[in-house]
Amino acid sequence: MRRARHRGHHRRDPPAAGHRERHMITGALRQTGQLFALAAEVARAIFRRPFQFREFIEQFWFIASVTILPAALVSIPFGAVIALQVGSLTQQLGAQSFTGGASVLAVVQQASPLIVALLIAGAAGSAICADLGSRTIREELDAMEIMGVSPVQRLVVPRVLATMGVAVLLNGLVSAVGILGGYVFNVFLQDGTPGAYLSSFSALAQLPDLYISELKALIFGFIAGIVAAYRGLNPRGGPKGVGDAVNQSVVITFLLLFFVNMVMTGVYLQIVPPKGG
Repeated sequence: MRRARHRGHHRRDPPAAGHRERHMITGALRQTGQLFALAAEVARAIFRRPFQFREFIEQFWFIASVTILPAALVSIPFGAVIALQVGSLTQQLGAQSFTGGASVLAVVQQASPLIVALLIAGAAGSAICADLGSRTIREELDAMEIMGVSPVQRLVVPRVLATMGVAVLLNGLVSAVGILGGYVFNVFLQDGTPGAYLSSFSALAQLPDLYISELKALIFGFIAGIVAAYRGLNPRGGPKGVGDAVNQSVVITFLLLFFVNMVMTGVYLQIVPPKGG
């Protein structure tokens, strides 16, 4: 009898494993739907009154204060590495005159929005997630709902708008610092000429390159704010769950940012023809 029960138990294991897999898949799909639902609710609540202007200013100042200096410091080596790599490649191809334009386009279109988004997700997003998560486990948000106050409109909307605003403004700073760093390294370390660097930039770059860079920063800031808010509103297991939610929000944001960046870059290159093409 024991052997029969033992064998029967083993025969029931595969269905149990399949049930766990289905549960994981449905759980992931459910959380994805809830994330998109929160994004839609935030988009609707942006135009709803009253707007929490004071909360927006406080969050904007906090996010800017924790990201400006790291962004400027990170953009210098990024610009330098891109300039050195592109300069080495153009020397091999005999096209040194295009070093400036190629490196500047790489910084403006790709490096700058990603640097800004990663810093906002890592510094500001983690703080937003921890703040909302601590409020959730203390049942402050439940109390707000009982009093008829929407936590999304009161707390989430100002934070998401602050991440978007800081991302757009910080993108310009990172682009300028990255271009300056690439210029210095190209001119002083690779024996490039300032005139060729600037002329190639004006020959290859166009205004839509700046537009797509700012649009990327805006969307990336929205994604970082939404993911941080969603994980902060749905922690599990008390204070430890809040810490896990912070880590998960950063990782999920990074994955989404790289995927969205790939899609937007592909669409942009298909819609906007290269200058002179």
